[in-house]
Amino acid sequence: MDWPGVPPLLARILANRGLTSAEQLELTLGRLPHPDGFRGLAAAVELLLAAREQHWRICIVGDYDADGATATALMVRGLEALGFPRPDYLVPNRFEYGYGLSPAIVDLARETVAPDLIITVDNGIASVDGVAAARAAGMRVLITDHHLPGDRLPDADAIANPRLEEQGFPAPNLAGVGVAFYLLMAVQRGLGVRRGVVDLLDLVALGTVADVVALDDANRILVEQGLRRLRAGKGNPGLRALLQVAGRDPARALAADLGFAAGPRLNAAGRLADMRHGIECLLADSVSEARQYAEELDAINRERRGIEQGMRDAAMAEVERLRDRTLPPALCLHGRDWHEGVVGILASRVKEAVHRPVIAFAPAREEGLVKGSGRSIPGLHLRDVLDAVATRHPELLHKFGGHAMAAGMTLRADDLDAFRDAFQAAVAEAASEELFDQVVDSDGGLGDGDITLATAEMLSHRFPWGQGFPPPRFDGEFEVLNHRVVGERHLKLTLGLPGVNGVVDGIHFNADPALLGARLSRIEGVYRLEVNEFRGRRSPQMMFEHLRPV
Repeated sequence: MDWPGVPPLLARILANRGLTSAEQLELTLGRLPHPDGFRGLAAAVELLLAAREQHWRICIVGDYDADGATATALMVRGLEALGFPRPDYLVPNRFEYGYGLSPAIVDLARETVAPDLIITVDNGIASVDGVAAARAAGMRVLITDHHLPGDRLPDADAIANPRLEEQGFPAPNLAGVGVAFYLLMAVQRGLGVRRGVVDLLDLVALGTVADVVALDDANRILVEQGLRRLRAGKGNPGLRALLQVAGRDPARALAADLGFAAGPRLNAAGRLADMRHGIECLLADSVSEARQYAEELDAINRERRGIEQGMRDAAMAEVERLRDRTLPPALCLHGRDWHEGVVGILASRVKEAVHRPVIAFAPAREEGLVKGSGRSIPGLHLRDVLDAVATRHPELLHKFGGHAMAAGMTLRADDLDAFRDAFQAAVAEAASEELFDQVVDSDGGLGDGDITLATAEMLSHRFPWGQGFPPPRFDGEFEVLNHRVVGERHLKLTLGLPGVNGVVDGIHFNADPALLGARLSRIEGVYRLEVNEFRGRRSPQMMFEHLRPV
């Protein structure tokens, strides 16, 4: 594909990801789908304009993950920037209240805030009972969500959810924070003002990347614009502090830094403690206050990593026992001492290792119940599979919800075996055998002359990469000049580039134990070319995702 000013290597990579026009290279706000095309916003804007005029007391009800936290902070800061009194907010503690706008959360809101209007962010589309309780108590309810609806919609005063747009909205994959941003943009237009909302795009970028939604055209624009503000020093103090405690430079921030550094530290609060810690970090205005919250979140994240490692070791031991026979089409794993706040990330890790849908279960606080969190593979819609299980076995699932790639559920511990059988049968019916064959996509090989710092920097910064728009990956065969084990599981390599008579560093994280003790003289693999910064020196580095000796 020949685009003016675009290097041939980058043009090849973008064509591999389905880009067809030069216009798609321009990640400007002017190219965002217009809020007028999001029909559900009209009633929501009317409700909020009435709230502003009549001085209603507003309470935001968020979710306890990074998307929910950023959406909550965005809505608080955004409404305040648009002239509303600062709203209150509540986020259900996952261990006491569970997910969403439940009747119990409505009671808590009435007792602590007494709001005239509840606004949900990143939840609410399935909260039929909670909305009914709020309406019965005299509160109005505005739902903003991006999850798939159930069989019945809640009777809210207004609902903004791109999944409900009958005409088809050009940005169907918005995260919860993206929906909240669109609502604030529409309110800003309704007020006829030009200030405020765009300055919060770094929060939108963080929530979008951390929630692993597809980086389609609209989401790439939102993420890129947020990153540009962050790199320009205009970012949220809390987000900057989260990056800094993780050793990342906000001035060079990439989407990967949001996904692998800031996001996990924010999520750790909801997994092990209370997401209020994370939201207060994002609402902090001073650098010192933001740093204090960020260090607290960093400590919680270190604790989470320790818990996760123990759970992962136990889970992978079970996987190896299953491999001795034949891996089933889907895995349901359960640990009696596993932590319910960490099962989602555990399911994700195991899914990556086995390329199968995985649900990990932990005991719930309510006696006799277990809570599960599932992750799926491309081509298998997890919530649809759970819907099929619930239809055929209505007695099994206490409650469930989610979307294509992730879902959560609660069921009786005594029903685990029956659920496992029903889930595996539903997956086998929905998926072809080929779906379980892991295909490693590559953008081809790189010439030795392309394995440079300039190429690594161009690939890193030209586009935000992520879910559905994966970072460039290349394949090749290389001479190993030196190799050693770093940490417990990582392989550090020095590779020869005979074409330019040079060398390049490589690293393979969480390598197969057989590789760690092997004598390697030549390897082949699939890698990402990234920038390694060490003691002020920047150099190209191959990050191997798959590697084997030749």
